[in-house]
Amino acid sequence: MTDRKGLGRRQFGRAAGLLPLAALAPRGTSAQGSGSRIPDGPVTVVVPYTPGTGPDILGRLVSAPLQQAFGQPVMVDNRAGASGNIGTQFVARAAPDGRTLMMQPNTFIMNPSLFRQVPYDPINSFVPIIQLSTGDLVMVVNPDVPARNAKDLAELARAKPGELDYGSPGVGTPQHLAMALFGLTAGVTMNHVPYRGAAPSLQDLIGKRLTAMVLPVHTALPLAQSGQIRLLAICGDRRSDVAPDVPTLAESGFPGSQADLWFGLFGPTGLPADFVRRVNADLNAWLAEPRTREALLAQGMKPAGGTPEALGELAKRDLARWADVIRRGGISAD
Repeated sequence: MTDRKGLGRRQFGRAAGLLPLAALAPRGTSAQGSGSRIPDGPVTVVVPYTPGTGPDILGRLVSAPLQQAFGQPVMVDNRAGASGNIGTQFVARAAPDGRTLMMQPNTFIMNPSLFRQVPYDPINSFVPIIQLSTGDLVMVVNPDVPARNAKDLAELARAKPGELDYGSPGVGTPQHLAMALFGLTAGVTMNHVPYRGAAPSLQDLIGKRLTAMVLPVHTALPLAQSGQIRLLAICGDRRSDVAPDVPTLAESGFPGSQADLWFGLFGPTGLPADFVRRVNADLNAWLAEPRTREALLAQGMKPAGGTPEALGELAKRDLARWADVIRRGGISAD
């Protein structure tokens, strides 16, 4: 087992090559002059994570269409720390005037089950506006592992209980919980090795000091193509557009073990309903633009969209689902 254990902060893959933000503004109608309530000053999109992470990249992409919709400057404010709890608390306490919004991955739904106490309620402290994107996760192994698919890995873990190590960017990250859920579903035990971020865990996987881990598919694909890792199964409920030959965990014989990343825009409770509807309409139009899809796919994300209500229901389902996984897995970030 590697000796590089340590509680990791939530980290997401860095990415480069963003399209110019001004080019990503929607061509359709805007909230300005539509009769909907709009902010009366500059707008801040709070990202509770560091620059270069997935939520930060998405926050900066979405600032252009928001600026056009509002007719006001839109700025990204990175308030990182405490696994996202610092920035999330800031938004929960903000005035519901439309000037403070929040870009969140689904990790903020998991935090209340991982920590003894968090300074917000993931359902009641926020108003859902729109789900912006999803990101595929894939289970991988180092190429020396004699497993060609997820069923092989489960059989290997069953034959060697407690002897296989899997890594993650930290306790309670989506990558950790995806592997934990697979273990619960398959009825096998593997050792979790948490790191301080994705880079050192990936380095140990490539260096064959770890057996397996879960990665964003756009991170894993070039490593698999160069023979440094092997892809076993997509963790989501459908195959990835960029790796269509890789089966899902459900197709591999493990239904109910799906996991992915999703990203949503939220505001503090009390945000006016007409404001939410107008922003939702503008961003759905933006997501339908081919250039937006191209920009998101370049960052390993797929456009989502939908109603505020759909995002709210997704958050509620995930809150219950991951609380059950965390409880059954005996997982805690404290």
